[in-house]
Amino acid sequence: MYQRVEGNTWQHIWLTGDLHGCFALLMSALKARQFNPYKDLLISVGDLIDRGPDSLKCLELLEEKWVLAIRGNHEQMAMDALTHQQLSLWELNGGEWFERCSPSERAAARRLLQACEALPFIIEVVTDAATHVIAHADYPAAHYRWQQTVDWHRVLWDRQRLSDHLAGQHHPIDGADHFWFGHTPLRHRYDVLNQHYIDTGAVFGGKLTLVQLQ
Repeated sequence: MYQRVEGNTWQHIWLTGDLHGCFALLMSALKARQFNPYKDLLISVGDLIDRGPDSLKCLELLEEKWVLAIRGNHEQMAMDALTHQQLSLWELNGGEWFERCSPSERAAARRLLQACEALPFIIEVVTDAATHVIAHADYPAAHYRWQQTVDWHRVLWDRQRLSDHLAGQHHPIDGADHFWFGHTPLRHRYDVLNQHYIDTGAVFGGKLTLVQLQ
């Protein structure tokens, strides 16, 4: 499931690292950058929800015309939990906010999480300057191609490529200029080859990384 964004549709395009319910932090960061919701686009690298204070508010961003998101493993956990009516694993990984919701909030959350079924696994952003590929954890191939079939479980969960990078074993990906990932909280943004890891642990007291793609 791929989605393509043509850069000439927007004035500026921003990419945010994992939010995990940090709605106020995001709003502050966008205000500091003079984000214009009528002309600019915000893309989420996934994991809008869980662990932080405002998961429902972050989910509600999906209803905004100026927001696009890819599917993170936390959205997938939530969808699976509600589908199978087995919430314990999700709750252990930060999903306990759902049980604290009022009945009306819970109904809204269910509706929005069902809508997450339509979220792409990969967003490709094409600007005049570069082609950017955004996936939550990894693009599990040595070559990127639009609509190429890859292991979606690894797209959501895999940390092996990042572990290899940190151990000094670097694996390139060609087919696009830049690849952007979240998923693994790091103290600082990590850039290696044409690959960028931008989950800087906002929900754990780190900063929220925002990257301007255009």
